[in-house]
Amino acid sequence: MKKSVLIVGAGSGLSASLAKLFHKEDMAICLAARNVAKLGDLSQKTSAFLFQCDTSKPKEVENLFKFSDENIGVPEIVIFNPSSRVRGPVIELDPEETKKALDITCYGGFLVAREAAIRMVRRGSGSIFFTSASAGIKGFANSSVFAMGKFGLRGLAQSMARELHPKNIHIGHFVIDGGISTGASSDQSTDRKSRNDDGSDKWLNPDEIAKTYLDFHRQHRSSWAWEIELRPWVENF
Repeated sequence: MKKSVLIVGAGSGLSASLAKLFHKEDMAICLAARNVAKLGDLSQKTSAFLFQCDTSKPKEVENLFKFSDENIGVPEIVIFNPSSRVRGPVIELDPEETKKALDITCYGGFLVAREAAIRMVRRGSGSIFFTSASAGIKGFANSSVFAMGKFGLRGLAQSMARELHPKNIHIGHFVIDGGISTGASSDQSTDRKSRNDDGSDKWLNPDEIAKTYLDFHRQHRSSWAWEIELRPWVENF
């Protein structure tokens, strides 16, 4: 059976670049998202299996991995991409919306990582990668909910690295510090404005980010990293 990758929280940006790159590497692919209807074209281009899943729901995550087991086997790589934002001053935040965002950004990461780790520990190998943001290491004003979710995700990744690296399971936390180029595709949502590459490289190129994920997976275990920050050369930090 081919080596395989499970990409959770798949969409038209970084996830699409990851799927296309791993398809070129002749890996079997499974894409999971709350809305899989948007993934039809990507599925055709990458021969990917699709599974609808809300990663904040334990049973749905269990069913995702059962589906993955049956169709692509135990993944060599599992990538967790979902996140949710609730913006605004702390005193104005809605508690229920805050909890929902944390469930998606952080708790969902735990559920996915747990199912992946169960299988990878049994096999004795694998990589579990978390896509994060600068909010995971730096809390911004009016963005406390996103910071809570991403700080929690980073803590999960760091703890898992210390626990699972000695068991030959590679953990990666990817701090994406800056905006990702989206291109001028017609399916851009209203809250994700097109960021076209004008040659200045002020936006992170999703294809180049994807290459970093693959390189990270291929690190020799004598010199494993658990975290990397990626940002455009003009980005302040």
